[in-house]
Amino acid sequence: MGEFDLIRRFFQRPAAAGVEVGVGDDCAVLVPTPGARWLVSSDMLVEGRHFLSTVDPARLGHKALAVNLSDLAACGATPRGFTLALALPRADEAWLAGFAQGLWALADASGIPLIGGDTTQGPLNLCITVFGEAPPGQALLRSGARVGDEIWVSGRLGDARLALEVFRGRMALAGEAFEQVRVAMELPTPRLTLGQALRGVATAVLDISDGLLGDLGHLLAASGVGATLELAALPRSAVLAAQPLALQQECLLAGGDDYELVFTAPPGARLPDVGVPLTRIGRIEAAPGLRVVDARGERVDHGLRSFDHFQS
Repeated sequence: MGEFDLIRRFFQRPAAAGVEVGVGDDCAVLVPTPGARWLVSSDMLVEGRHFLSTVDPARLGHKALAVNLSDLAACGATPRGFTLALALPRADEAWLAGFAQGLWALADASGIPLIGGDTTQGPLNLCITVFGEAPPGQALLRSGARVGDEIWVSGRLGDARLALEVFRGRMALAGEAFEQVRVAMELPTPRLTLGQALRGVATAVLDISDGLLGDLGHLLAASGVGATLELAALPRSAVLAAQPLALQQECLLAGGDDYELVFTAPPGARLPDVGVPLTRIGRIEAAPGLRVVDARGERVDHGLRSFDHFQS
């Protein structure tokens, strides 16, 4: 199977609404909504760095798109299209069928068409670029948090990191407990509906990809503020809550791969009800830095930091 046969068989579909020209030409041609602002983001997944070689290809197809859609969610964007650059060691038809199945399932559920990309032979590497749009002045950014705002997070944190520790052999989980955390790691849910509902409500938003400490730190730096984070308030599953406290802290604060939204909003703000649990986890303050406190309000000396591609 050659390169263009591969594209036609697994990745080509008729042009979708809003796409004048899709896969199969030198460039895609999109039809923008009049007055809307484009939002664009790219993420790369490298075998051995971002995912294990044993991962189910359908789950990998899902996650490759999900981590990019999570960026659109953090900005309150409506998805409009995505490109896929795919390096493959070989054209394995069974692997491609599974990967495409997972990719298309999430793409269809999210209403986002594939509009182009590239394929080549090489070490397994996936790079997706997503395109979204938002009304003028309504894109959510990291830079709007104000002193006195409350800090909120969607869903639960830490399960993906717990699964990684099992794969690393640091600990053991079996049966339903392991499958629960493995799903969190391999099948994250991009919070698109929540992100769009936070337009005009949240003052600053970003998604948690490298760990709460580091990602919230980016929000604080962009906004020129500090914060206090309440460790006991961080939402966690029963599986994670059953682990030693030090491991819980590591997974919750520096785990990464959560792809939940952390956002700030004024006290008393009417938060959207879109079927996703929201938990208040702290407050924005004038003093620089990010402080973590326990249930008694005492400072927690955790010594943790989030993932960094060149320092981890």
